[in-house]
Amino acid sequence: MFGDLHIPIDQATIAVIDVETTGLTAALGDRVCEIAVLRCQGGREVARFESLVNPERPISPGAARVNGLSDAMVRAAPRFAEVLGTVEALVQDAILVAHHAPFDLSFLAAEYQRLRRPPLTNPVVDTLALARRHYAFPSNSLGAISRHLGIPLEREHRAMPDARATHQVFERMVADLRWRGLHTVADLIRAQGGDICFEQPLPPSLPPALLEALQTGCRLRIRYADRNGVLTERAIDVLQISGSYVVAYCHLRQDQRSFRLDRIVEIWRE
Repeated sequence: MFGDLHIPIDQATIAVIDVETTGLTAALGDRVCEIAVLRCQGGREVARFESLVNPERPISPGAARVNGLSDAMVRAAPRFAEVLGTVEALVQDAILVAHHAPFDLSFLAAEYQRLRRPPLTNPVVDTLALARRHYAFPSNSLGAISRHLGIPLEREHRAMPDARATHQVFERMVADLRWRGLHTVADLIRAQGGDICFEQPLPPSLPPALLEALQTGCRLRIRYADRNGVLTERAIDVLQISGSYVVAYCHLRQDQRSFRLDRIVEIWRE
């Protein structure tokens, strides 16, 4: 359990995490097939862990094209239950940092659910959310941001290279945002639009555009009916699904809002 969110960012312990997966959707049974964690204090790495993971199901052709992993490569790897203890030791009392955190968190939550374990409750900082709200990179993918900042990315879409690049992007953002008056962990979480939680896997009956936004980070437009039936159209950046609500950054209101799923009249990719 992490304690005080009002400590200076450079005094906080962070754990940068990245997973590679068999496909795009944990709710449809896709699994973690590689994981990496960097534990860092004061901007310096103090411990690391990386491992292939036997997902106990085939890696989809699309995922294999992206991450370069094959069924043969992970067949003899430990199962997630066998690496969980090491992962938990590295993330204990740490701020979790990830690029497009809801994607990684959805897979971790699914793995925890399979093991009948409660999900982690660490505070989370998402470098993708910070990029969207405070920068104007040509693209907000990890590779594009790394190239823009001159950060080496040894092999994109593998867990440890992505975790190392995410750490460097995070440190650059923290240094820059400090000049803008953001000094504490709480400041950083507010700057990204609010908390990001470990949620249970999403039901596959969600609208395809909503699933795509959670998987890829694309921006959506919705037509939404308020309690009085008044319709508004707005652009949103989806953060997570919480029960029957979509939690998102609303560009119309310039704030994090919750939208009832049954009041979303229309939804499409911007």
